[in-house]
Amino acid sequence: MTATDIYVTGEGERELRERYQELLTRWPVPSERLRIPTREGETSVITSGPPDAPPLLLLHGSSTTCVMWLGDVATWAPHFRVYAVDLIGEPGPSAPSRPPLDSEAYALWLDDVLDGLGLSRVSLVGASLGGWLAVDYAIRRPGRVERLALLCPGGIGRQKAGFAFRALFLLLFGERGRRRLLSMVMGDAPSDPRFAAYLDYAAQIARHFRPRRERLPVFGDEALGGLAMPMFVIVGGRDVLLDSRDTERRLRRLVPHATVRHLPDAPHGLRGHAEPILAFLRDSTASAGGGR
Repeated sequence: MTATDIYVTGEGERELRERYQELLTRWPVPSERLRIPTREGETSVITSGPPDAPPLLLLHGSSTTCVMWLGDVATWAPHFRVYAVDLIGEPGPSAPSRPPLDSEAYALWLDDVLDGLGLSRVSLVGASLGGWLAVDYAIRRPGRVERLALLCPGGIGRQKAGFAFRALFLLLFGERGRRRLLSMVMGDAPSDPRFAAYLDYAAQIARHFRPRRERLPVFGDEALGGLAMPMFVIVGGRDVLLDSRDTERRLRRLVPHATVRHLPDAPHGLRGHAEPILAFLRDSTASAGGGR
């Protein structure tokens, strides 16, 4: 794919690039932007935290960028060398490539990212599509994954088929419909100005960016059952995209050592969970044999 395939117009692409750069000026801790060459093209990574700290790789969701971690990175950076990756094929500055999800392509891409960063083993935090990528990588490369923290991850529970039809209907109403769609996915906007700015950015992305149409492959029982690293998973009961109860049921059945937290009133776009994720990442007692 090329940039012209994933953006509605060239002007829209430029607008999103400028907004991305503006939002990065709000990154709450000292950071450096790295450009990692991979077989899928250049990958942009924002790195923060002590260089000698344990590595933590962040994988954002679909139709967004590493900007989604603005409210979390200050919690994690004092304890980890944090690498916020801009996924390929998404509206950040990484390559527009979108290889098939039902292949080893994304694991090979992450191999290149880790090798380019000089990392042999990392902990992963992934949200939605990023959660799918984290699980896919952990299944294919278990020796390179220390821990998994997942927010409403794809590929475990069923996707809700009816949402696509509701989304298409709402998009008929232009900007008002896009805002309503974002509200359904992200929940009601709080008073936090950082989140309000992020919602404006998400609406801008919705105007100018062509999202993925490919459904996320669902991982088989054997693949999920083979995950042995410590896992912490948070799902929202009001997730309009994924069946949270199905995610929870499969994990409890197939990955009994995983800690699964079901928040009945939370939407798909989870926020404000940096502290419990930090506690999990730093918990020396959390292991493959640990309890819930």
